[in-house]
Amino acid sequence: MSAFSFQTVPHILVEPGLARRLGALLRERHAGARAVLVSDNFLNRSGALQPALTSLAASGWQTLVIDDVVADPPEAVVQAAAERARAFDADVVIGFGGGSSMDVAKLVALLCNSDQPLHAMYGVNQVQGQRLPLIQVPTTAGTGSEVTPISIVTTGATTKSGVVAPQLYADAAFLDAELTVGLPPAATAATGVDAMVHAIEAYTSKRLKNPLSDHLAILALQLLTANLITVCRDGANLQARSNMLLGAMLAGQAFANAPVGGVHALAYPVGGIFHVPHGLSNALVLPAVLRFNALAAAPLYAELGTAVGLPPAADAARGATTFISFLEDLIRQAELPRGLRAVGIVESDLPTLASAAMAQQRLLMNNPVPIDKAQALDIYRAAY
Repeated sequence: MSAFSFQTVPHILVEPGLARRLGALLRERHAGARAVLVSDNFLNRSGALQPALTSLAASGWQTLVIDDVVADPPEAVVQAAAERARAFDADVVIGFGGGSSMDVAKLVALLCNSDQPLHAMYGVNQVQGQRLPLIQVPTTAGTGSEVTPISIVTTGATTKSGVVAPQLYADAAFLDAELTVGLPPAATAATGVDAMVHAIEAYTSKRLKNPLSDHLAILALQLLTANLITVCRDGANLQARSNMLLGAMLAGQAFANAPVGGVHALAYPVGGIFHVPHGLSNALVLPAVLRFNALAAAPLYAELGTAVGLPPAADAARGATTFISFLEDLIRQAELPRGLRAVGIVESDLPTLASAAMAQQRLLMNNPVPIDKAQALDIYRAAY
């Protein structure tokens, strides 16, 4: 066995309804009296935060709610949130929401406890110093951000940058499936496919693939594929919601250690340039990237197919083809748009996407097969 390392969040609690006792859970492990809860305006207006806020107050926490997080959060949102949290003299930071809220919470916890500017943190292992205590409470089953050391920030009109550092691992991830029950079918489908992509790309990562991440990726993919259509059609099914939330977290643990590759690299420009939600961007390019990767990754795709219950194939190539078709059928059943043209992209946009994808070398280096600009254009054409 090759040497490897594996890191994850030290405390994970999975319990429907735990948001109603969030204050007491924090009090068990963290001192202080001032909590900052980072979320989005929709969750705040809908009342979804209220049980958690009531619990925090009952346990003696004075809480500042920062609810201006938006999808693909720009630097200005991160900076403003950090300034408010710093002025509040926060003792602990809570990320409560989807991936964007949790990503912002990570950086708020860092910026409150460090003089290092945000722009100096971009890249891998560029963070200096330590953060405030950080708790993550996901309300979607998708990004796995609650257990990853990654935060993605929009840094220009069409560009994103990542902060990747071990300081971004939270102190705890609290998984409450009740918080995901109200997620609309389209968002449920897109975030679910995002989590599936995390598992698939972790299992096939050219760099840092390891036995622990493999095990987590397989279990994640089994949970996600078995429950995706159920939660899309019956959003109140708490058991299926719990399985999706657990699957997304396991996939997050997997790709935090065996990083994602070409699907994400080609999905980011679709989201950044055309403002397509991240999970949907992944779904749009997934089959085309996997077919390209099958040149090298067919045996691994065949293994994943067997893991999710597909019959064993006569050879790896046929097993990979069957697995990719299985994923396409799941995307169809989930009623997600199919093909880049379905989200308003025209064929003349494809060279721009291919050029933009080349900026994602942090991800492309993990792909089972190298992807250059010409090959990226071919993949986008296949996904069109």
